[in-house]
Amino acid sequence: MDRRTFHHTLLVAIAGGPFVPERSGAVLRRLQQPRVNGDRLAASIARLAQIGRTSEGATSRVAYSEADREGREYVIGLMRAARLTVSIDAAGNILGRRNGNTASLPPLMMGSHIDTVPGGGNYDGVVGSLGAIEVAHTLAEVGIALRHPLEVIIFQNEENGKVGSRAVRGEDPASYLDLLTHSGRTVREGIRSIGGNPERLGDAKRAAGSIAAFLELHIEQGGPLDPGGIDIGVVEGIVGIRRFEVTVDGFANHAGTTPMDQRRDAMLAAARFVDAVNRVARSTPGRHVATVGQIRAEPGAVNVIAGRVVLTLEIRDLELATIDRLFERVRAEATAIGEATGTRFALEPYYLSMPARCDQEIRAIIERSARALGLSTASVPSGAGHDAQEIAQLAPIGMIFVPSVGASSHSPEEFSTPAAIAAGADVLLRTLLALDAR
Repeated sequence: MDRRTFHHTLLVAIAGGPFVPERSGAVLRRLQQPRVNGDRLAASIARLAQIGRTSEGATSRVAYSEADREGREYVIGLMRAARLTVSIDAAGNILGRRNGNTASLPPLMMGSHIDTVPGGGNYDGVVGSLGAIEVAHTLAEVGIALRHPLEVIIFQNEENGKVGSRAVRGEDPASYLDLLTHSGRTVREGIRSIGGNPERLGDAKRAAGSIAAFLELHIEQGGPLDPGGIDIGVVEGIVGIRRFEVTVDGFANHAGTTPMDQRRDAMLAAARFVDAVNRVARSTPGRHVATVGQIRAEPGAVNVIAGRVVLTLEIRDLELATIDRLFERVRAEATAIGEATGTRFALEPYYLSMPARCDQEIRAIIERSARALGLSTASVPSGAGHDAQEIAQLAPIGMIFVPSVGASSHSPEEFSTPAAIAAGADVLLRTLLALDAR
């Protein structure tokens, strides 16, 4: 076998794509398969963790807070060090771009978010954001120019409703602009505070097909990687989420003078409903989940039978049809409980996040990339929502999970080892190169 044939065979094995003779110089550089600088990546994660650190050791870098704005400035500095041209779109998303060698090709995009939940951890969103910047930094250092433009995006306010990625998808902003966030600002005020323009959110919208592919690196969240000693999770898809406000109307009356057999107790009905949700979910085969996460009784006095109770119901699954079937079973249970307790149930939908399947070809490339690095893999679903979920309506997506010790997430206990994060970033780098060569 001559050298040219050898290079051709090796490239096909690595990238899963055809050899292009006129790019032979770039091909030879790619055959070296660079690795990210794991120490630099770990140091940047540790530095960002100090921004928003609380006295209890948690991280509170909620969207639109002063800590969030300081974190964004730090990330912008990292992007510039990676030789990316930085801009902020109308939604307040941070975008780092480097042009490709073929002007007509749409960009390859990767990224995540850096905002946290209140009292959260240091890795959710951060690993994907700084991992993407590190990949861009590595490419610049070793002198690899992609055919596609490269875009690293840091979406704003993922934790409070994926606001930045929803704007990129083009969702009507009227549904979220006036919502109050943990920062004390509305989304409208928050976008303005980080350099966006809430009156021109349409400018942030991307058209379907305008992005070649989107990749997101992330820590696992309650998954099997850490318990099973698995290095890389190849994500099958991101669950859809339906949320409902459930109102139970009974009759408020004196707790001391109303006999037990004459009560129309909304709290009793609500308690039976909570149990029914759990029972329906557990008795139906599948990987779905159903949760009652909030409950409020009215009038809320210790000596008054509750006349009204308001609850939330959330159902998640990779298939919207499964969510709908579970909801119909829960609604039937609610009707029966109402008849038995003399109460009335109303279940009103107020939130929908569409499920998103990861692209099969990208999943195969992630798998090959991990195996080439000697890493073990598992196919896993994502039970949490991600920005990739919104971009899936515009472009094919791929997600890479790395182990989180104890599978912790949204917690100060959240931890992924530097080695695990570097391995995930190396898989991200190889996957990006393979997509560019595709």
